[in-house]
Amino acid sequence: DHATDEEYEQVRELLAPLEAPLYVLPGNHDDRHALRRHFGVPGRGDEPVRYSVDLGPLRLVVLDTKRSGEDSGALDAEQLDWLDSELAAAPEQLTLVAMHHPPIVTGIPVWDEIGLPLGDRRALGDLIAKHRQVRRLVAGHVHRAITGELAGRSVLTVPSTYVQARLNFAMQESELAAEPAGFAV
Repeated sequence: DHATDEEYEQVRELLAPLEAPLYVLPGNHDDRHALRRHFGVPGRGDEPVRYSVDLGPLRLVVLDTKRSGEDSGALDAEQLDWLDSELAAAPEQLTLVAMHHPPIVTGIPVWDEIGLPLGDRRALGDLIAKHRQVRRLVAGHVHRAITGELAGRSVLTVPSTYVQARLNFAMQESELAAEPAGFAV
């Protein structure tokens, strides 16, 4: 929540028993420098995190939507150009695109206001429509499981492993719910 070295070390300790590879991406509260230091994320300094990993029959493409110092997200032309090239490099491999900010409207005003701007969602949708191998997009940010669609592909926002947001389509300020931590498989 505060991007401290102690928090990242705690996450590593908590995930260690899984004995599984970790593929991380920054959320709006993260620090890219710290992610690189603690998780070996590719890239340098505060540049956007972006990489892909072949996981057998599935390819994971990680796309950074973080805007430094802000809760809202963005996908600029450089990020979209990288994604287009990355997807074009493996047109036959089933692909999952992961990002922090959902590329859909959730219907919850407080979350949609700090999500991806409409123009960025449209540009991403146009790009995804060109790449048939993309089967799913996953995101976080809204601290709830929500499903939707972008360019004919399923979108899933995953619940938080920390706290959940209250499900209230009329709320104007974010509210946390007394619900258990969650995750998606």
